[in-house]
Amino acid sequence: MIRIECDSVCKNFYRHGGRQLLRGHAGRWFRRGGHTVFRALEDVSFRVESGESVGIIGRNGAGKSTLLSVITGLAKPDAGRVTRSGRIAALLELGSGFHPDLTGRENLLLNASLLGFSAKEAHERFDSIVSFAGLEDYIEEPLRTYSAGMALRLAFSVAINLDPDILVVDEVITVGDQGFQKKCFQKVMDFRRAGKTILAVSHSASVLPQLCTRAIWLDAGKVVMDDRIERVMAAYVAPAQPVAR
Repeated sequence: MIRIECDSVCKNFYRHGGRQLLRGHAGRWFRRGGHTVFRALEDVSFRVESGESVGIIGRNGAGKSTLLSVITGLAKPDAGRVTRSGRIAALLELGSGFHPDLTGRENLLLNASLLGFSAKEAHERFDSIVSFAGLEDYIEEPLRTYSAGMALRLAFSVAINLDPDILVVDEVITVGDQGFQKKCFQKVMDFRRAGKTILAVSHSASVLPQLCTRAIWLDAGKVVMDDRIERVMAAYVAPAQPVAR
């Protein structure tokens, strides 16, 4: 079964040229070609089958996070098509849907709902989510009393413990202290062993080979290489060849 498919996906952003007077902005609004287009993704195509673990690699600004945003539905492609099959949990901007005046319990249930899970499913997994986050003594307290690390632990725990079909991960194995990071990584590995589909971004050369069997290398918004992770990583880290004279 195909879980994720990108077909000729393009995504553009517009650079506004910095601060200007209102008349300068107004002139661009009514003038064609007034904005500089930055193409974050260009003609990106690939498929991810059920049970695959795929890493996305590339330098800063290559389009990795933009690609994840398009795949999870946080952003719409300007051209091309993205299809998904199954429920998806995205570990991108953790805690972005939390409200500081709500309790940990209320935020947990709200976040689960935003991820597409029913109230019954959230209540059934409530204890395991709280236990994984290590917040048993604080779950009835307002989120504004939490440290940043506590809030991130709760957000990660909600997403990872609701048993989605597809897990999308963007550099969040570094949440919390070393003990919690180890627990997070083990949970993601358990997810992989259970035959779930994983799409992950990480700058760690040690994390992705452990987690993924395949990698997609992006550069300037384009797919440079899509192959087994060992081959892609070897090509990615290889020194540039000197230009022949």
